[in-house]
Parts: sequence; structure tokens; C-alpha cells
Amino acid sequence: MTQSDSGTRQVAVAGWLQHAERRRRGRTRLPALTLLAHPDPARAGERTVLAPLAAGKEVLLSRTQPGFALPGETAFRALEDPWISRTPLRLSPREAGGVRLVVGESPLQVIADGVPVTGSCEIPGSEIERGVVLELAGRVALLLHSVVEGEGASLETPHFDLVGESDGIARVRREIAQVADLDVPVLLRGETGTGKELVAQALHRASRRRAAAFLSVNLAAVPAFLAASELFGAARGAYTGAVSGHTGYFERAQGGTFFLDEIGDAPVEVQVSLLRALESGEIQRVGSAVTTRVDVRLIAGTDADLERAIADGRFRPALFHRLAGYEIALPPLRERRDDFGLLLFHFLRQELQEIGEERRLLAPEPGGQPWMPASLVARLARCDWPGNVRQLRNVARQLAIESRGASVVRVGPQVEKLLREPPSISPISPITPPIPAASPVAAPAPLPPLPPITARPRNPAAAYRSPAEVSEAELLDALRACRWEVKPAAVRLGISRPSLYLLIERCPGLRKASDLGRTEILECRARCGGDLGAVAAELEVSRSGLLQRMRRLGID
Repeated sequence: MTQSDSGTRQVAVAGWLQHAERRRRGRTRLPALTLLAHPDPARAGERTVLAPLAAGKEVLLSRTQPGFALPGETAFRALEDPWISRTPLRLSPREAGGVRLVVGESPLQVIADGVPVTGSCEIPGSEIERGVVLELAGRVALLLHSVVEGEGASLETPHFDLVGESDGIARVRREIAQVADLDVPVLLRGETGTGKELVAQALHRASRRRAAAFLSVNLAAVPAFLAASELFGAARGAYTGAVSGHTGYFERAQGGTFFLDEIGDAPVEVQVSLLRALESGEIQRVGSAVTTRVDVRLIAGTDADLERAIADGRFRPALFHRLAGYEIALPPLRERRDDFGLLLFHFLRQELQEIGEERRLLAPEPGGQPWMPASLVARLARCDWPGNVRQLRNVARQLAIESRGASVVRVGPQVEKLLREPPSISPISPITPPIPAASPVAAPAPLPPLPPITARPRNPAAAYRSPAEVSEAELLDALRACRWEVKPAAVRLGISRPSLYLLIERCPGLRKASDLGRTEILECRARCGGDLGAVAAELEVSRSGLLQRMRRLGID
């Protein structure tokens, strides 16, 4: 090792140790690799924690090392796929929790977040916090991410039928175990599709009320004028058409658990009755002067900003404080990406069983082609999933049905639309060609500086506006301001990327990079002196889309 190499390594190690020290003041996080896809689908979710990397040491990744296991298990296995080279990749510590991935002499084809790595690449610490998808030889998909030390799966905490081993889902399990046997109300908060009803059912099954009824109602699906009678019941003649008395959910859930989803949509007059039910255990049917005592545990769910609703006068603060006797926050799928492989293959098994093709997810012969390609799993894992786990389940159903009778997964138009979303500009910086070996004549050039650490913008599903609110002029202004890049334009407009794609397709004044012809591109490139940024701006397409189109047309 040259003196220059040694000094660079010392700086990187010092940076990692400083990063670890900052983490220690809060919660210590360690880098880890989790299997998203493997030729044996049963291995999805297996993990290896890269503690040596956090300690400033290099980690090797190959067919034979390191070992992977599900969190909480002790039987570790290497990747073991014959298509994965025995010559290792090297993961080295960098400043601020970053990692350098070096391919070196390994013949392995490596892709990091959609970017081919031919020599080495820099992965900022901020991206590791989010999770970076690595593809190896098109056979294995891994997530390079970080885990909280000591917060993984615990043998003492039940799984409650919740699929996943991420820090976020492990925390949810612990909180369920803490509060399940108490009668306090619980408020479940999380984006749409994160599994609030599943958690409510888990709370009921783990409670002393498990032998009694569990009832669930989504208030957003109940017309406001019927909400009171649906929840509390109605006396005969209480309203037109009430020819007999009507029993509400509270009385039907007597002795059990009542899950009230989308509590933020409760009409103001219903909120008063809910508060009374929580404080006194009494309800009053619509049109009746008689009160009825009920013994019901209430669990509420919402993806709304209740604090903002209180400030706007749409939600009663007293009801909020009664409901929030104990809060459980459910993480969105993008914050538990290490669970992606486990969830995807769990849903695929269920859907394949429905059509009698569960054999598709058996491990192939050594070296054989799996039914679900790792490259497809990697592309899916890089999506943002605004619909969270519910959206992922729907995609698994689409894949299973589209692929009936096929030896390899077929991707239909609905899933292809999701996959067409271009990833945000990757802060992963490839370095090519491969780093040369040390020479006695000339020392190797110093390593290039790390790229700036910038968080990818996110737009929580709860903040999305309706695409119908976006005018054509506003759409065009946003795309021009964001240089025709879809993701920042979607964030600027406050809509999801799938919604933005639909708006683009319906807008007659817009065209896609795939519509460009060879002659048009060449003429524009000549006018712009070869500046591709200027070409993209003049043709009104994204630079990434232009590059893809040029490659497809064979333009250098």
C-alpha cells in the first residue's frame, strides 16, 4: 500500500468512526446487507450486519462470504450461487457513513441503484440510510442499508402475523405487546396501505377480549348523515324509513374491540358522541332519550394530520387526547425497504396458491433460472410505493395472474407503468476505469471527493393532492421548472408519479423522449454544440429520457 493510499484510508476510517460516535449519542446504526431476491426465494429477508465496516474495516462480498441469516437466527449461509464469483467485491468505509464499493478484479456484473459499476462507486451515507439496491450477476438483489443495533427481531416478542424483520416493524411488534392486554384506547397513525387494520386485529387477538367480537368500520366510506346511526344505532322512527330500531357498531362490539378507521373523517357532531362513549362508556341511539352502557375497547386509525385538523377547527382536541391514550406509528414501505423481498414473495406465494402454481417459487436446480428474476425485484424495490403494502400486494396479484403458465414472470401493462417511473438522479458516483494497481514508478491518483450528500425528496401520500386539481398550464410550468424530470415535478405539484404519468399521457401539448426521431435529435445536437442539457431543454424532454432514447437509436 502506498503512503497516499494509507493516508486516504486513515481519513475514511476516521470519518466512519466520527459518524459512529455521532450515532452513539442517539441510537447506534450499523450498515447491513439484506437479501431482496435470490434464486432460492425462501432466502428473501436474510441479513448480514456489516459491523466491521462500522469499525473502519473492509468487508468482502462474494459467493462464499459473508454469511446471511434471518434476524434472530444463528445458521448463516453464504450466497452460494454458482453465477456469483468467488473473487470478492470490496466494501470500504468512507466519510460520514459512506461506503466505497470496489469491483476490482471480480468479473461480477454489479449494478447499484440502477447504475452499472465497472470499477468502483461512492455510496453516500445518506443513501445508505434510505437503502441502496445492489444487483449481482442478475441473480441476486441486495439492499445495502443500516439497522439500529439491538432493535432487530426478538424471540420473546410474538410476530402477530406481521410480515417483516425491519427495525420499524420490530418496533410495532414491541408496542403491540406492551399495550395489547390493557383497555386503553390506541391510535394507529400511518399512510394509506401501511396495515393499520392488521395491527388492530393483532391488538385484539393479543388482548383479554380475544374471545369476543372484533368489528371494523371505515368512516371515510360512511356518508356523514348516516355516521351517527351506524356507530350508535337508531330508534324506531328516528328518521324517514326507520321502521324498526337499528343496532350500531358499539352495541354489536359489546365486550370486544371496535376499530374505527379514518377517524379524521368523523363528522363534528359524531365526535361529541365518541368522546362521551370514551369518557363514560355510554352511548345514545339516534332518536332515543335512553342511554346504554357499553364495554368496548376502541382502536382508531388515521392517515390524516389530526393536529392540523384541530388547528383548523375540524377535530375536537378533547377527543384527540382521549383517542391518543397510546399511539403506534406504522412505517411506510419506503422506510422498511429491507422488508420488500419478504413481503413480495409472501404475497406471491399467496396469489400463486390461489391459481394452483405455488411450485413457481421452489428453488431451481443449481445454476437454473428462477421464476422471479432478481433484476425485476430490484426495479420494483427502487419504486417509492405511495400505496405502501396494499399497493405491493396488488402488484403481486397482477404478476401472478399475468404469468399463469409461464416459466418466467411476465410483466403486464399495469406493472410496467409503475416500472416506467424513472429513478431520481442517483447520487451514487461511478468511478471508471477500475482503480489501477499500485506502481513503484508513480503513485495512484488521489480518490475523487465524495459527492454531496443530498436526501431524495419525498412526498408523503397524505400530502398528495388530487390530479384533477392540476391544470395543463400548471403541469407544463412544473415540468419546465424541473427540466422535464418527472420525480421533482411530481413533488412540486404534490401528486404521485403514476398520477403525473397519466396527466402527461392525457396532455396533447406534451410528448415523451420515446417519440423523438433520430434526425431530430442529431439536428438539435448540432445546433446546441453537443450540449445534451441544452438539447433536452430545447426538445422539452428529460436528460435521462433523452440519453435512453439516443442509446436505443444507436446515437453515440
